[in-house]
Amino acid sequence: MFYKKDHADYRQAAKGVTMKTLVHGENTLCTEFHLEAGNVLPLHAHDQEQTGYLVSGTIMLTIGEETFTVEPGDSWCIPGNVIHGAEICSDAVAIEVFAPVRKDYLPQA
Repeated sequence: MFYKKDHADYRQAAKGVTMKTLVHGENTLCTEFHLEAGNVLPLHAHDQEQTGYLVSGTIMLTIGEETFTVEPGDSWCIPGNVIHGAEICSDAVAIEVFAPVRKDYLPQA
């Protein structure tokens, strides 16, 4: 699968968070998130491992019992079923890969 940049088809994932799945295969899924300053991504967990990279902005990312200030160029890996969430300090863009595929993030027909 190949993805050519397109500004359409972003959807609301949470208050102040829009997302778009860029590409996916049988085992992985790559998603772009746009995060608006002042919003909070509530603590949650899911089965998938989640590996991310912050393209722009600043967030405070909590993984388990630890909280990190994440800035452009920083990356992270969250094991499956570990509680995590984020405070969005400034408008941000993050790219994240989920394995196995998050079926709820597959493009909607």
